[in-house]
Amino acid sequence: MKDTAIFAGGCFWCMVKPFDSLPGIEKVVSGFTGGHVPHPTYQEVTTGTTGHTEAVEITFDPELISYDELVSIYWQQTDPTDAFGQFADRGDSYRPVIFYNSAKQKAIAEESKANLQASGRFTDQIVTSIEPAEPFYPAEDYHQDFYKKNAAHYHAYSEGSGRAGFIRKNWG
Repeated sequence: MKDTAIFAGGCFWCMVKPFDSLPGIEKVVSGFTGGHVPHPTYQEVTTGTTGHTEAVEITFDPELISYDELVSIYWQQTDPTDAFGQFADRGDSYRPVIFYNSAKQKAIAEESKANLQASGRFTDQIVTSIEPAEPFYPAEDYHQDFYKKNAAHYHAYSEGSGRAGFIRKNWG
């Protein structure tokens, strides 16, 4: 039986590749969640008036990769100490959030967050939100698999935004 995980960590372009080719991952979709406008467009979300957050929805086989493993990978893609966006992407639509689909996912995410805080890896407070999943709306086709379709732009963005350097510095 398949399951889904929904993670927000800044620009959704940068959140696809880390999960996309892992064993047990069926698909990773860029989109929006957490807002009050049904089926928003990217243009609408960028105005900041829809309440949505850019996120990825990961369909996975829990027999091959656990939700706990996905959460661990998630932490390594974000700055969990920055509640106001991620790297060059600022504002509510880029905030870091783990959206849970079940009580089990919520418990795993909360325990993982507590363990990360206790690890001392970051001196600042871990501020990533853990919230119930809301309807997820896929973004337009040109946003899907952006790292494959626009490799040079994706690489330049990842480096230029500060994300890639942060990951190297904090996760090796």
